[in-house]
Amino acid sequence: MSLHPSAEEVLLRRRFGAADIPPLRVLVESYAAFAGLPEPRRGDFVVAMDAVAVNAVQHGGGQGVLVLARTPGELECRISDRGPGFTEEVIPDLAPGLNGCCPGRGLWLTRLITDRLTVVPGPAGTTVTFAMSVG
Repeated sequence: MSLHPSAEEVLLRRRFGAADIPPLRVLVESYAAFAGLPEPRRGDFVVAMDAVAVNAVQHGGGQGVLVLARTPGELECRISDRGPGFTEEVIPDLAPGLNGCCPGRGLWLTRLITDRLTVVPGPAGTTVTFAMSVG
């Protein structure tokens, strides 16, 4: 770990597709434990990663890039894709339909269970970043 308070330590950088998501869940859980994220927050972190990664594959061009980093006081996950892009406005304020008819459940859940969520559309694709405090 760096001694600089604003430093970020990249723990994992991985390109992924649909078939890579199940082993990626296990890998992220291991790194979250290493970074000091306690249970049950660690499980929530993996659920959030899964939701955003699946979104990237389904709506963002079939693949994505995950960067897992330890920042001062947080474990942060950034997932970027090359899809058509979107903004935070697509995330519903209320729980979306549970019967599968309404989009946005994964991002809604991610916002609910994490400490910080940002969505940054780029010229091609979007980067979704979420983080949880590490005590």
